[in-house]
Amino acid sequence: MKIIVAITGASGASYAHLMLKRLTELQYRSEEVALVVSQTAEKVWRYELPEEPLEQHPFQRHDPESFFSPIASGSSGYDAMIIIPCTVGTLGRIAAGTAEDLIARAADVMLKERRKLILVVREAPYSLIHLRNMVTVTEAGAIVMPASPSFYHQPQTLDEAAMSVVRRALVLAGIQDQDVPFNG
Repeated sequence: MKIIVAITGASGASYAHLMLKRLTELQYRSEEVALVVSQTAEKVWRYELPEEPLEQHPFQRHDPESFFSPIASGSSGYDAMIIIPCTVGTLGRIAAGTAEDLIARAADVMLKERRKLILVVREAPYSLIHLRNMVTVTEAGAIVMPASPSFYHQPQTLDEAAMSVVRRALVLAGIQDQDVPFNG
């Protein structure tokens, strides 16, 4: 399976960090992981996770401003894209189809090719505009997944709670994670 992970500038860099860690652990289940990180996401990561360098993750990074990346084309054959965390600004650009950067373009490609696009939205509360954008992308084929941890498995740490979101997103993308504690 070929997967794209995009990180945008919403608070919640720990979700992205845990996603990349989990994909590293599950590497044998994916053929390729492409990583694209917005400039704001880099700043938020350094602020929220100063002890965890983004560069430690082994995935190929793509310039968020370059449309020459393979993920900008449907012929590259990626199976799924997870945007984690997904800002409501990114959600709005995807809903409008503007594709002004590589993240929005890759998302647009996933929608037009009818491939899996999971948007892990990290915002609260939602405005009417946010909700309408969620309806628009859902009608276009995306899955909107709020970054809402579950507590069925009685997490003991924030990372354990956040990991429930990460694992659910992976399952939605089609990557079976045997450690998912529930089906909900």
